[in-house]
Amino acid sequence: MAGKLYGIGVGPGDPELLTLKAVRLIQECDVLAVPGLKKEETAAYQIVRQAVPEAAGKECLTLDMPMTKNREKLENSHEKAFLTLKTALDQGRNIAFLTLGDPCIYSTYNYMHQMALEAGYETEIVSGIPSFCAVSAKLNQGLVEQSQMLHIIPSTYGIEEGMCLSGTKVLMKVGKKLGTVRERIQEETAQERKQHIAMIENCGMKNEHIYRGIEEIPEQAGYYSLMIVKEQKT
Repeated sequence: MAGKLYGIGVGPGDPELLTLKAVRLIQECDVLAVPGLKKEETAAYQIVRQAVPEAAGKECLTLDMPMTKNREKLENSHEKAFLTLKTALDQGRNIAFLTLGDPCIYSTYNYMHQMALEAGYETEIVSGIPSFCAVSAKLNQGLVEQSQMLHIIPSTYGIEEGMCLSGTKVLMKVGKKLGTVRERIQEETAQERKQHIAMIENCGMKNEHIYRGIEEIPEQAGYYSLMIVKEQKT
């Protein structure tokens, strides 16, 4: 009998934010899997190690899944990664694929999930706390109220169109786009559009940095940087 593939969200960084279900399944699964060449260098694995000591003794499949927009390279890396998972599944082993945040939101796991489903394997997605919810909580503020709209914008794929949306904008992985964002926000401020801006770099991790207001936000920040631009009621 083939094994089962679990896509497990481990939250944004704080090991105490893992769900009870995530902890249980990580303990029960035969093998772990992470996107990356070295498990010690993957954020998801490091988070789990702190919350689930037993994880250190489990076999961990490292999957080379580079961050690229080249379609051919992506497809090749996904096929190779899935072949590694398939080998373990065919041995009847259950796999816990660890992913930051929630597996349903811009997650590398989604590719493996679809390929496993198409190949006839049993799969299950285990929700984790999304990064933007954790950032909002860390800032001690809500994301939206009443009729406000919430927009989740993947900054690595362009943010120009998203910046003009009303309501609350969540700019995910905004580090390399900070110059563009700062310029746009300054333009909107000049037009008297009132917005509350805050950003957290590496939320819940040891090297966490919190920036409140556009004046505090640097020109560049790390990959795991998330900004919340919240439109203020007049």
